[in-house]
Amino acid sequence: MAVVAVIYLIRLFGLQIQDDKYKSYADNNAFLRKTVYPSRGMIYDRNDSLVVFNQPAYDVMMIPRDVHDFDTLDFCRTLSMTPEDFRERLTAMKNSRSYSSYTPQTLITHLSAKDYGKLQEKLYRYPGFFIQKRILREYGYEAAANVLGNIREVNDRDIERDSYYRPGDYCGDLGIEKSFDKYLRGVKGEEILIRDARGRIRGRFEDGARDVPPISGKDLRLSLDIKLQEYAESLMVNKIGAVVAIEPKTGEILCMVSSPTYNPRMLVGRERGKGYRTLVNDPYKPLFDRALMGAYPPGSTFKPTQGLIFLEEEIVTLQTPFPCYHGYINGGLRVGCHGHASPIQLKPALQTSCNAYFCWGFKAMIDKRSKYGSSANAFEIWKKHLVSMGYGYPLGVDLPAEGRGFIPNDRFYNRFYGEGHWSANTIISVAIGQGEILATPLQIANLCATVANRGWFITPHVIKEIQDTVIDEQYRTRRIPTIDERHYHEVAQGMRMAVTGGTCRLANLPDIEVAGKTGTAQNPHGKDHSAFMGFAPYEDPQIAVAVYVENAGFGATFGVPIGSLVIEKYLTGKISESRKYIEDRMLNSNTIIYSGVKKH
Repeated sequence: MAVVAVIYLIRLFGLQIQDDKYKSYADNNAFLRKTVYPSRGMIYDRNDSLVVFNQPAYDVMMIPRDVHDFDTLDFCRTLSMTPEDFRERLTAMKNSRSYSSYTPQTLITHLSAKDYGKLQEKLYRYPGFFIQKRILREYGYEAAANVLGNIREVNDRDIERDSYYRPGDYCGDLGIEKSFDKYLRGVKGEEILIRDARGRIRGRFEDGARDVPPISGKDLRLSLDIKLQEYAESLMVNKIGAVVAIEPKTGEILCMVSSPTYNPRMLVGRERGKGYRTLVNDPYKPLFDRALMGAYPPGSTFKPTQGLIFLEEEIVTLQTPFPCYHGYINGGLRVGCHGHASPIQLKPALQTSCNAYFCWGFKAMIDKRSKYGSSANAFEIWKKHLVSMGYGYPLGVDLPAEGRGFIPNDRFYNRFYGEGHWSANTIISVAIGQGEILATPLQIANLCATVANRGWFITPHVIKEIQDTVIDEQYRTRRIPTIDERHYHEVAQGMRMAVTGGTCRLANLPDIEVAGKTGTAQNPHGKDHSAFMGFAPYEDPQIAVAVYVENAGFGATFGVPIGSLVIEKYLTGKISESRKYIEDRMLNSNTIIYSGVKKH
């Protein structure tokens, strides 16, 4: 008997002390622990314009074990839903891995104010149900959807990943909302309510003395200029591509456009699912962030990197000439070029975007066995310089899903051609930003900012301030590429010459000195892509911009006009009368028709 008594005591101890399941069941009979959701942090732009804020929303919650017989038809009519929809929601709730009949479960999200009022009046008829107040996001502008992101209901994977979340909670999805969710979401509170034997609420436990108040999320101030963002998006209407503008001295992103874009309000509230399906099924893929993830051949915007590498490696001097007979001709190989003076030196080559100059320079470096030993060794040094300038790998922007572009290494070509069986001529197209070279618009803009700073950059970022928090050190620290500062001054001069008398003449602005470089990227699938990068003012740069327009032809046709308009708008707040015709042409032009995408 003594043994049996001891066993019972041990079992009792386990049930009452170690296993709190039954205590929880008892507590749930007497109390309702109601989560109080905090206000999500506000989001402002660099000029303190309120971009994202909150509005109240209401969810219908239920504790399944407390639900008794009720008039389901009346319930459905009250909430403007069908019985079939009600049953589907119940089934989905029960199939969730986090389902428990003893804890509050979310049945319906985002009640309208009208439906909330109707249900509140009848709530006493539906035992086991209650209303949970939540927060919905509201957008002050129909812009920057790709940067801001949105919020969505958590799934089982989110709950497993972060213990903060419970079924029915919301988390950031894409953009800033996702990257800075832990700052924006705040800390949940709790109210403890007393229930009678029938489950009805009779008041607050100990008059609320045991309640835990929520802590609001932190406000964010972005580096974006929302007015500039709106303007850049308007210029990219009916075009596929991206615009990225950076403040060179700080690395702060002033605007980041991915086109086609969408209204961020499409992914809010009960219509979120419908809006999301519309965007997913759009053949132009507006959810794909081309500014961050688009991997494009940079074309001639790549040539400044080549000039910098050739100078650093002492392959050329500023006086070194290379011939151009309407192109690079070596043996049976020919890379075409437009007509200009020949032979040509570095700065005029940047001014006129001479293909031959950079092909000859690349050949002189890669095939210089007396210095590097082999083409493979020379190529690895070439790549090392490019990586230091921000190519080939993600830069580390404070947004999710950044792409890396692509810079091949020697092993890539060894696998393709065989070790020792390739030379500069084999891969000559990479010298002019073609072939295997891929870059994101963000990387191109960052290169422009590096030249503007004459040899350094800060990792691009969209967060300017976090309430009561210091932003990450990497967004405050200079990164120095492997190229000596003095070479950037020379390349910057070549880019200035491209504006004053070269391929970027449309970027000439009244009273503002602009430096720039065009890019026309060959496209085997259709019309060439139009690209441009530029910065201004030349002596004290305040903005560096990259533009990439798919299937738009020469860089001077769309890249330069759009980029120069963004620069002018940011620096002066308006477009001069002498350039209004350029603005009108960009606002009303349509290049999406050349994309080859058939919209159904």
